[in-house]
Amino acid sequence: MTPAEVLDALPLPAALIGADQRIAAINASFAALIGTDTTGWHYVKALRQPAVIEAIEQVLATGKPAKASYQGGSLGRETTFEAHVKQAGDAALLTLIDHTDAEVAGKMRRDFVANVSHELRTPLTALTGFIETLRGAARNDEDARDRFLGIMGQEAERMTRLVDELMALSRLEETERRKPATLVNLCDIITAASQGLSIIGQNAAVDLIFDLPDAPVTVAGDSAQLQQVIMNLVENAIKYGGSGGRVIVTLHPISALKALRGKGAAITVHDFGDGIADHQIARLTERFYRVDNHRSREVGGTGLGLAIVKHIVNRHRGRLQIASALGAGTTVTVLLPAD
Repeated sequence: MTPAEVLDALPLPAALIGADQRIAAINASFAALIGTDTTGWHYVKALRQPAVIEAIEQVLATGKPAKASYQGGSLGRETTFEAHVKQAGDAALLTLIDHTDAEVAGKMRRDFVANVSHELRTPLTALTGFIETLRGAARNDEDARDRFLGIMGQEAERMTRLVDELMALSRLEETERRKPATLVNLCDIITAASQGLSIIGQNAAVDLIFDLPDAPVTVAGDSAQLQQVIMNLVENAIKYGGSGGRVIVTLHPISALKALRGKGAAITVHDFGDGIADHQIARLTERFYRVDNHRSREVGGTGLGLAIVKHIVNRHRGRLQIASALGAGTTVTVLLPAD
């Protein structure tokens, strides 16, 4: 069996570097990663990454195994590999283990911690500043004290909302793989949500119009979670699309739902506000993403509402669709399978 045949049996990208410092054999995975057949090349020309080159030099010189990080490209995306180099006779065997997913997960964790820290820092800074003021210059100023206490209460409520939504996301991630089995009536769920939403709409001078069928529309679902979907979507429409003066919520059953390959139901929330630019729509369900940071903070948004909606819809094996145009409002549609 030739060295190339041995390497082809390995599940990882691999290359054999001979004592003459040239690549004696590679497997198909290695060729795909590099982009060409590098057999016979000097390993420095083939790899061109100092850390990996040093690891190979060490093994060829001392026989001691070495590791290094290798940055590559695969299927149009950046990839991160851990390069392992070990002695194989008078040659060096290089294998590459893909750590891209672990790197992506690590970056997501770092970004999440940074985002949470940033979201909490603003209200905490405000609270600290007001407390210092109340202890000092405004100690005996009743008007200032009342005003500051009101702002402090708002900032505390904002932090409470953020923590509550983070906990909700955590619970959703734990249950997302378990599809609900209980049949629920979407008409009842939307009607229940509308009672609290009507007050929010009145306070914002926005007319809420609920267009529901007379007959029940049933799906397999979690009533509390689906009500949360309605609350989040309509509240968003009021906060960010309320300039249009009205929000329409529509429910209708669908006998042949192409997106779900069967029967289902569609819940649509449409506002007549300023709309959203095309390049921002794809990011709306990202945690902490905001189209307008300043405006979102003014209306008490945490940047987590649509992320929660996405997780709930995923748990119900549904689809979330967002369509918008600047100056023409935004339409969010939730498609749910019938069972």
